[in-house]
Amino acid sequence: QVQLVESGGGLVQPGGSLRLSCTASGFTFSMFHMSWYRQAPGKERELVAQITFGGSTTYADSMKGRFTISRDNSKNTVYLQMNSLKPEDTAVYYCAARAYNSATIDYWGKGTLVTVSS
Repeated sequence: QVQLVESGGGLVQPGGSLRLSCTASGFTFSMFHMSWYRQAPGKERELVAQITFGGSTTYADSMKGRFTISRDNSKNTVYLQMNSLKPEDTAVYYCAARAYNSATIDYWGKGTLVTVSS
């Protein structure tokens, strides 16, 4: 049974930091590209960051320099370190997995809510 379980969300003040984690099970994690997406209220889901199975990273422009994606294949876990958070970062953050030879997302997590507010 495939599972992606996100954790680490919560309420944080503007300028603060959070680290999200996503632990995977039920598939060969090391052979999957892993991504974080987010969906703010009333908006479409958007890509935040991706890390390939080989460790290469890409970021959405608005997250560059503030967010860092990383993975630990020994723990089947992908992380998203978020710094200098802004109110507009408030969203549900989703973990996603795409096989190295797949063009579309194969698995989604259920999401974790991040609220940036004073």
